[in-house]
Amino acid sequence: MSTVELTKDNFDQVMNENSFVLIDFWASWCGPCRQFAPVYEAASERHDDLVFGKVDTEAQTELAAAFQIQSIPTLMVVRDKVAVFAQPGALPEAALEDVIGQARQLDMEAIRASIAENATGGEPQQG
Repeated sequence: MSTVELTKDNFDQVMNENSFVLIDFWASWCGPCRQFAPVYEAASERHDDLVFGKVDTEAQTELAAAFQIQSIPTLMVVRDKVAVFAQPGALPEAALEDVIGQARQLDMEAIRASIAENATGGEPQQG
């Protein structure tokens, strides 16, 4: 699967319809973004079961602001609507593959339980 352009108009739909989404926040004037683009595109072709989205931070300022993007490129991994990874900087191919592998292995039930526990101030959830 090739990359998908994410905009404020399709972002929620893509997140709701897919359980594993990688997001590359980028801009056309950004040299490291241009270096990372072919690495990201190649990974999207190797992992056709995942969605690889791209957010042009110049055109989609609202999305960039919503995710508090301060540096580009920034890679974010979202599993089951939970951001499980976010890091600025262009990753080399091996590092990107490592991030994908680690994200695939995450126990999302444990992560959701941890989020719920933190939301209640550390109190265990009842029932």
